[in-house]
Amino acid sequence: MKRTYDEFAGQSVERLAALSDGLFGVAMTLLLLDLHIPEKQRVQNEADLLRALRSILPDLLVYLMSFMSLGIFWVGQQTQLNHLSRSDRHLTWLHMAFLFAVTLMPFSTRLLIDFITYRTALLVYWANFVFLGGLLYACWRRANSAGLVKSDIPAGLADAVCLRIVYAQRLYALGAVLCIVNTYCSIGFIVLVQLNYVIAPRFGRRKG
Repeated sequence: MKRTYDEFAGQSVERLAALSDGLFGVAMTLLLLDLHIPEKQRVQNEADLLRALRSILPDLLVYLMSFMSLGIFWVGQQTQLNHLSRSDRHLTWLHMAFLFAVTLMPFSTRLLIDFITYRTALLVYWANFVFLGGLLYACWRRANSAGLVKSDIPAGLADAVCLRIVYAQRLYALGAVLCIVNTYCSIGFIVLVQLNYVIAPRFGRRKG
């Protein structure tokens, strides 16, 4: 029986993981390029330098938020890839779409830094989270439905991956809603959510 190209395309999980590592590394580096040291001609003494550093604190907070976001999503994607026996063309392109959303993070971060008090900028930034989370969820569902997940994965892992993404997206949505008060409330809440997932990931974890 004649077999088609699509049956063989995009099966390497290792190459997909390598591409992912590279793109995440570039995106994280580009975030840093948006941070600028104070202009030397405007700093004449210690007080001037302290004032200048205080003025970039909001930029630093957004940078921290974006760096943690990329770190969380990198861990999420790597967790999925580590439990795949192989990939297929459709799953590979879903991960490519996810990586496209990763490359948008420097843009949405820069937009939020430049317009930090504008709700539209915050909502565009949040939409980037929705894009990332939705695609990561779709990747895992595709892997399970296509039988691409290893047969020896720990019990409950398949559900735990989905729950973690869903809970995180709900919390990010709540953070976005807080921009009704002001954007700083949204940013502060999202940072707390991220710290929870980085330090003590309790939300989205089933007891038992």
